[in-house]
Amino acid sequence: MPSEKNVFARRALAVLRIGFGLTFLWAFFDKLLALGFHTGYDQAGTLDRFGDAAWIHGGSPTEGFLKFGADGPLQGFYNDIAGAAWADWLFMLGLLGIGAALTLGIGMRLAAATGAVLYILMWSVYLPPENNPVLDDHLLGAATLVVLAALHAGDTWGLGKAWARLRVVEENPALR
Repeated sequence: MPSEKNVFARRALAVLRIGFGLTFLWAFFDKLLALGFHTGYDQAGTLDRFGDAAWIHGGSPTEGFLKFGADGPLQGFYNDIAGAAWADWLFMLGLLGIGAALTLGIGMRLAAATGAVLYILMWSVYLPPENNPVLDDHLLGAATLVVLAALHAGDTWGLGKAWARLRVVEENPALR
């Protein structure tokens, strides 16, 4: 029988996993529909929900951040890919896939790996970080995702255990 500390720890990790998952999903839907949280404002600062900034209406989910937010040694690289269709698609599919996997507790290893890469890429857009010469929330998010996968956080309040029993997952542990 698991100890109370162990049960509490598993539940705390599940809350963290679900929180991260919903954060990724929210970012996806905000950019998809221009819901008004970082997406949906015109140049005058007026909010236009479901307007032209929405990805479904031709807005680019990567252009603003990569074109105007990039600074440091990789600024030119990020400015060059800002608004590219392939970058928009990869970013949006990443947000959706990582968010769904974390929320459901499935594919945690893949979600952690791709989520960590996404966080590290976002960290590298603005170097050095504003409040610390090395660390910022993106690197801590990347580390957290790795911990969540390593500790099987998808097994508590998620579908991780059932997912792990699928034949394709048993044959391909990276999908765990």
